[in-house]
Amino acid sequence: MQIDVAATSVVDVYQMLTGLVTPRPIAWVTTLSSGGVVNLAPFSFYNAFGANPPVVVISPTLTREGRRKDTLVNIEATGQFVINAATEKHAAAINLSSAVLPPDESELQLTGLTAAESSMVAVPRLADVPFALECRLLQILPIGSGPISANLVIGEVVSMYVDDAVLGERGLPDPQKVQALGRLGADFWCRTTDVFAQGRPQ
Repeated sequence: MQIDVAATSVVDVYQMLTGLVTPRPIAWVTTLSSGGVVNLAPFSFYNAFGANPPVVVISPTLTREGRRKDTLVNIEATGQFVINAATEKHAAAINLSSAVLPPDESELQLTGLTAAESSMVAVPRLADVPFALECRLLQILPIGSGPISANLVIGEVVSMYVDDAVLGERGLPDPQKVQALGRLGADFWCRTTDVFAQGRPQ
């Protein structure tokens, strides 16, 4: 099979791309609206891209109707967001928080989750997660226009909350304790409990 992207529908390209670029980590993002409503949404177009300064990128794409998502609107307004751990314990809540709600309704009520105060940003983190990355906006880079086009939200991590319970012997996160989830294509997700180690080449 050879796919000519320009001759293929946007939705088909999206479904093929998300089925091939896997597994993708999940950023479970809290933001605050200008009216003070906490928004919670998962994004699998996400990763870390540097450590000096520590930089993360999420991409709240435009919807299939070409509208901006609440997460993007809120980050534009406040310049802040928090990435919460997306773990197996909260798999159902992560999925539920992707539901489309009116901007004045919070996914916290929908999922039954509670918020906790962050240390360096006004946006709260989730209370019951093993880690949270508090971020300040550096830049938003729109790429394309129309349905499912990208908005690269580049954020600097200014503070990290990490539960001691998920740290290993050297004080670093133990993936078998964190139990993060990843996204595959279509309705498929994956666990990170089947792990193996390889030392770096000398």
